[in-house]
Amino acid sequence: MIRLEANGITLDFAPDGGHLRQFTVRDDGLSIAPLHRAPWVGTEEALPEDTPAFMNWLGGDFFCAPFAAEENGSGLHGWPANAAWQVTVQTASSVTAELVPRVQGAQVEKTLQLRDGHPFVYQTHRFSGGTGHVTASNHANVSVPNGALISTSRKRWWETPGTPQESDPAMGRSILTYPARSEDPTRFPGVSGDVDVSRYPWGPANEDFVMGLEAAPGLGWTAVVRPEEGDAYLSLRNPVELPMTMLWHSNGGRDYAPWLGRHFGCLGVEEGAAATFLGLSSQQDLVGQGDVALGGTASLRHAIGAIAWPNRSQISDVRLEGNELVVSDQSAATRRIPFDGAFLA
Repeated sequence: MIRLEANGITLDFAPDGGHLRQFTVRDDGLSIAPLHRAPWVGTEEALPEDTPAFMNWLGGDFFCAPFAAEENGSGLHGWPANAAWQVTVQTASSVTAELVPRVQGAQVEKTLQLRDGHPFVYQTHRFSGGTGHVTASNHANVSVPNGALISTSRKRWWETPGTPQESDPAMGRSILTYPARSEDPTRFPGVSGDVDVSRYPWGPANEDFVMGLEAAPGLGWTAVVRPEEGDAYLSLRNPVELPMTMLWHSNGGRDYAPWLGRHFGCLGVEEGAAATFLGLSSQQDLVGQGDVALGGTASLRHAIGAIAWPNRSQISDVRLEGNELVVSDQSAATRRIPFDGAFLA
């Protein structure tokens, strides 16, 4: 495990699977550690033999390529989530690592940076060489045991994939309709009526997945307010690079090993380019590319962070003003937070 530190923030990075195990922000008297960890992680429990490696440390944040698929036995979410990364450069507040296997022949490099006074982890993933196209996504897992209020930058619409997360009632349960589409996230079609996917949980014991397609270029953002904790998780990206926000609701909806009906309070916030996962739309409906074109060089940038949010209300707007991020709700309650305004440009 590698510990990175800057004023007000620490990060634990594991080269196995390239996982950000946890980051902790100290803000307004709070110590905020927003990332989830599955109940079997860190125990002696043996997982089924065919379990992908990343499931041994499920939680935190990791990078996927290909997203929701595998390459030549890599396991679900590809080599970046399951294989070793070799550290090439390390300082007290940053690390650069190279993925040992190649992704469709491409070298993949990860850089993580912390900055004094910034409550964010700045991450960049670079592809060099390779052939063809590959889907990709960051996969943060936010801990929401007491519920959450979810908001995002403007989307064209929300939709589900072609098949549910769980279709066999002997294995688990999904409550959204697959495939389906809605421009209003508070009224998404479900098997027993509309579901509000802007509030976690979506149901009492279910496994579901929904995707939002960015409406326009600019700042792409996702905010997850945890009212009981009095804080908010923030995810920031350039939608030309990552035009899809994907939400994974995992809350006791799988009954087989290693889940065993005990994986509760996890919201996956997955910012990606994964057009092949769309249930009704196509790459032409995205403001950016639906995958990563290999052969030259390509970079995907993403920042995740956390702040105290004492009014506990749903965030309605996140915008950049120079080197400040302005976060506000509908009552005009506002916080200004240091952010590198050039990072996502």
